[in-house]
Amino acid sequence: MILTQIILVLFIGGFLAWRIELQRPQSARWISLIAIVFSFVLLISFANDNHEIFYQYVQISQLPWITKFGIHYAMGIDSLSFILIALTLFLGLVCVLVSWQEITENIGFYYFNLMASIAGIVGVFCATDLFLFFFFWEVMLLPMTALIAIWGHEHRHYAAIKFFIFTQVSSLLMLFAIIALALINLQHTGVWSFDYFVLQKLSIDSQTEYYLMLGFFIAFAVKLPSFPFHTWLPDAHTQAPTAGSVLLAGVLLKTGAYGLIRFVLGLFPEASLEFANIAVWLAVISILYGAKLAFAQTDFKRLVAYSSISHMGFVMLALFSFEQVAYHGALLVIVAHGLSSAALFTMAGMMYSRLHSRDLSTMGGLFSSAPRMGGMLLAFVAAAFGLPGLVNFVGEFLSLTGAFKVYPLQVILAAIGLIGSAIYGMYLFQQSFQGKVQHQIIDLDTRELFICSSLLLLLLLFGLFPELILNHFQEYSMSYDLISNDVISHDLLNSLSTSQTYVELLS
Repeated sequence: MILTQIILVLFIGGFLAWRIELQRPQSARWISLIAIVFSFVLLISFANDNHEIFYQYVQISQLPWITKFGIHYAMGIDSLSFILIALTLFLGLVCVLVSWQEITENIGFYYFNLMASIAGIVGVFCATDLFLFFFFWEVMLLPMTALIAIWGHEHRHYAAIKFFIFTQVSSLLMLFAIIALALINLQHTGVWSFDYFVLQKLSIDSQTEYYLMLGFFIAFAVKLPSFPFHTWLPDAHTQAPTAGSVLLAGVLLKTGAYGLIRFVLGLFPEASLEFANIAVWLAVISILYGAKLAFAQTDFKRLVAYSSISHMGFVMLALFSFEQVAYHGALLVIVAHGLSSAALFTMAGMMYSRLHSRDLSTMGGLFSSAPRMGGMLLAFVAAAFGLPGLVNFVGEFLSLTGAFKVYPLQVILAAIGLIGSAIYGMYLFQQSFQGKVQHQIIDLDTRELFICSSLLLLLLLFGLFPELILNHFQEYSMSYDLISNDVISHDLLNSLSTSQTYVELLS
């Protein structure tokens, strides 16, 4: 029950922070910090004792829940889940630390919503019952909406409502697809089941599979986000408190990528391959469109938000190329973007606390008074545009290299996005820290320096030693797994020009 224990520690820690804060002011932050650290220790100790999770999917618990409809409380973990849960807990720690002095009203309730959202995200990454997955999917969204609506900036209510509507409408499409899968299983076997591994073995006609796949794809494309489902993101990021932006960019977007890997490609391989060409073009448009709009922004957080649309496009491009090297690149991009985007939004929050403005046109020359902050921002910007030596470079290089075998034209166009990221990245740094001095600000304090140094250290560590992540995925190749199990028909592979890599592997 280790995964359940982690979720309970997070949720109960948040509840205690809310209640005890009423009697002991300033206690909520410490309770939340302890809960996050303890959860991380539980996860690491479990991984040290159970190395098999890096080579296969391990079912941790399966308890009856709503037995009439075959719904179970089923939890499992593998290498993909472990990496994403570890990233969630680490960035959860960052969220607590960046909120230390920023949040001054309703502190206890704030940390309750923050911890509840993190607990829901952990549940999303380890639920193996589709109904339970949807339950956790909703659990993580509601407190995030509250974080934006209550502790956000000037247009927080508009941003929160927009975020809620986009996510709820797309979630309903996924819910319909989940219920349809369970009904199909009922017709085939005579029993209800929402179990991922049972539904994965269903034989569904191609047209039905395609429509069901679209229900899942739209829900996860909204969360990724991908063009044209991206419009909620800039508003939500801009209006959210710093921790909300860190959690949105660093983790919530990754639930979309996780959903594509686990459910879209895992449950509907043939429909995914048929849809691949459209998905790849959506990815290319997201990369270029996000980079173009990022350069047009004058709001610090809005610029970083559009850059997230661009960078997550590389993930979709890599996944729908159905190529092992690209798949491993997508995993690295997920981790890299989680760290680098969290770092940039952290810097945005630190600058806003000093200047009370996100407008780049009012900044300039800040390096003279805050050299440590300027150095950190330059390093994080360099990571975002793929400086060699940092993990973003390795992830994007592998994604493009692997996808080039299948989609050469689209990869060439996507590579332009890398040039665009360097342009808007240097624009961001130059507008804020170079040029004429307009403000004098206080440099990073010890707490802020610790946050930035930790993020930079991980970007550098995984950039120099990417095998620390990739070694755990040597036997977890989605493309080879699909081929070896004959999930995708040979006729379909041979009929699609984009599947030459598969044909070569089969031969």
